[in-house]
Amino acid sequence: MSLRPASVDDLGAIMVLERAAFGGDAWSDDVMRAELASPHTWYVAAEDEGRLVGYAGLRAPAGSRDADVQTIALDDSVRGRGLGREIFRALLDEARRRGVSEVFLDVRADNEPAQRLYTSEGFEAIGRRPNYYPGEGVDAIVMRLRVAAAPAAEGGVA
Repeated sequence: MSLRPASVDDLGAIMVLERAAFGGDAWSDDVMRAELASPHTWYVAAEDEGRLVGYAGLRAPAGSRDADVQTIALDDSVRGRGLGREIFRALLDEARRRGVSEVFLDVRADNEPAQRLYTSEGFEAIGRRPNYYPGEGVDAIVMRLRVAAAPAAEGGVA
């Protein structure tokens, strides 16, 4: 498996994963296209034998001291192999390169595996959004990571 920056050219494959992962809460093609094209976001794609099997996005406008994890999704065929952590760390590396001091995210209160991942990467729960996920009555837990600055010569996904 390999990671690379995602682009608008990946929209079709990303939307297949988006719909499979999020069902009725999936973003529209237009929203995802805007995300991929925005100068304020950075998306990473994971490929396995030429097939897109995961993606994640970070919103970190130039000059901002904070960033938001927008989304992360994996194909069921690659779950449990460490790819989610690898993609997530790529987002955090990009946040450091952009000089961000805090990263925020929302996670479903009923998604314990994701919460464990985020906590193991240093995130802490700082709030709760009641009934955040429409139609399901599921709360979102707001989490934050205080980011250490990256060394100037640090590399990453190019």
